Amino acid sequence: MAPSVNTAKELSIFLVKAMFAFLEAAIFALIPKPLKNVAGEIVLITGAGSGLGRLLAVQFAHLGSVLVLWDINEEGNEETRRMAWDAGAMTVHAYTCDCGRKEEVYRVANQGSLVSGLCYYHNSLKPQVKKEVGDVSILINNAGIVTGRKFLDCPDELIEKSFDVNFKAHLWTYKAFLPAMIANDHGHLVCISSSAGLIGTNQLADYCASKFAAFGFAESIFLETLAQKQNGIKTTIVCPFFIKTGMFEGCTTSFLPFKVGILVAEYLRALHFMDSFTGQKKKD
Repeated sequence: MAPSVNTAKELSIFLVKAMFAFLEAAIFALIPKPLKNVAGEIVLITGAGSGLGRLLAVQFAHLGSVLVLWDINEEGNEETRRMAWDAGAMTVHAYTCDCGRKEEVYRVANQGSLVSGLCYYHNSLKPQVKKEVGDVSILINNAGIVTGRKFLDCPDELIEKSFDVNFKAHLWTYKAFLPAMIANDHGHLVCISSSAGLIGTNQLADYCASKFAAFGFAESIFLETLAQKQNGIKTTIVCPFFIKTGMFEGCTTSFLPFKVGILVAEYLRALHFMDSFTGQKKKD
């Protein structure tokens, strides 16, 4: 059934709320919002064995979070665990997991091979992660791979792997951990997308497509939780440019000042591409 036409009362409520929303945005533009307190939060980071995932783990260790580290590289993940301990983490759990494999995500979410503190639980002793650690309250989907090849030069299996790790892993981790967040009315979903998830880039066709998908999925989940009034579930989408973590080693770029970028966009009428859009005309 189509929604009914808004009444004058509904319109008035909308206008008042919109006014307060603009006012709030203006205030927080001048006075930054207080930082979120993450002490004691159970933070799961995928791709924690190197790069941005490792940096995030160390930072959350400083902030007093309980860390759950996932990576396919056991050695790198163990090094991150040690660095987190050195940074003052109270509790660190490290799991070897290929986030690009659905069955692996579900298995590790519920069983896993765990490095907890200084004790390693071998495959013969598989504690349930959710029971061992608790309900994950902050999920950071950070794991990612890049092929960096021209589309027709990229083997099918690498394209599939890009989507498995960069996008599909988000589906499986959300399915594994979001239900408990909803039940607890408390959780935070963080999607590490990319600036390549906002605009296409040469020799990154598969990477861009996977990051576009991750961005769209995370934004849709935000709207889904909003529509269902699940106010305890927060979402964040991060779209970094090049970060010096080794993933894009050798890439170079030049930056334009922001205002120059806007001038270029205005000159090309990029801000008004759709002004005269009429859509495809129907044939009589």
